[in-house]
Parts: sequence; C-alpha cells; structure tokens
Amino acid sequence: MQLQIKNMVCDRCIAAVQAILTHNGWHPLQVTLGEAIIQEEEMSVADADRLRKALQLQGFEWILDRHAMLVEKIKNIIITQIHHRNTRSNKNFSTLISEALHLDYTYLSKLFSEAEGITIEQYIILQKIERVKELIVYDELSLTQIADELHYSSIAHLSNQFKKVTGIAPSAYKKEQHKQRKPLDKIG
Repeated sequence: MQLQIKNMVCDRCIAAVQAILTHNGWHPLQVTLGEAIIQEEEMSVADADRLRKALQLQGFEWILDRHAMLVEKIKNIIITQIHHRNTRSNKNFSTLISEALHLDYTYLSKLFSEAEGITIEQYIILQKIERVKELIVYDELSLTQIADELHYSSIAHLSNQFKKVTGIAPSAYKKEQHKQRKPLDKIG
C-alpha cells in the first residue's frame, strides 16, 4: 500500500515516518520524501485512524486527496532538487516536474496555484532563497559560488531576488546576529 505523507522534507523526516510505521506494527518497504510504501495491502478503519493520529503527533499528515497528493509531489521534487542534490539537473523545473509525474505542466501549475495560493515558480524562488540563507550561514561558499550552484544567471540576479523576498541584501543577512530561516515545510 502506498501512502502520501505531507511535511516530509528531510532525511530525519523519513526516519521519523519509518519509526512511526514500524512502532505501530506496519512494515515499511520504502520511505522517501512525501511517500511511504508498506507491505500491508489493506488497513482497517481503526488502524488507519491510529496511523493518522501517530503521524499528526509528529507533525505529518496522511494525504488521501489525489490533487493534494500531486501538489505534495511537486513540492518534494522542488525541495529535492534545491536542498538535497549535490549536482543539479540541467533540465528546467517544468520539465522535471512534468516528466516525474507524467502529467502536463500547465495542468500541474494550475492545480498547484489553486491549492497553494502561489505559483510553482514563486514556490521555487522561496525554496531557493531558503537554500541561499542556509549556504550563507554555512559560510563555505562565496556569493558567486552560491549563485552558480542554484543556477542564477548572475550574483546581481540572486541579490535582487533575495532582497525582494527577504527585504535585505545577502550581505546584510550575513551580518545579522539572529538569522531568520523557515522550516522547509512552512515555505509558501
């Protein structure tokens, strides 16, 4: 049985969901961002309710609606590409998303906008800015390297987008004592 789970954004989330499933007597075969496959083919209403509650206690949500599942899959593709890949694909996001989900990008874009209140492109920008913040905090890469890693056309483009989203320039953010970052599942 395949389960779609909302708010899974990192390896710790995967481990937490795997532990929840195991602790509650299910047998996870595979757990990835936003998705878990368990050995069991059926689940009683009582078991499903127990699983839903166990997931909610840890900040996750079991998604049953097909459209919500697609939106969550889109988010996970974007998060994976921006935050969890050492090498970036040369394909643009519209191609990656469309190919991964085997659906027309226009349809997916409309669905995402209706569900989230922002476009996929805006969501990508917000995720990229959070990644820029993370890389600034690590202080291992120059702004030029960060721009290159995140496929910005120039440092000026990155800086302008960063300032538009955060209200401050990347250099000012770097100097801040308490750098404000958002959890990945709260972006959007």
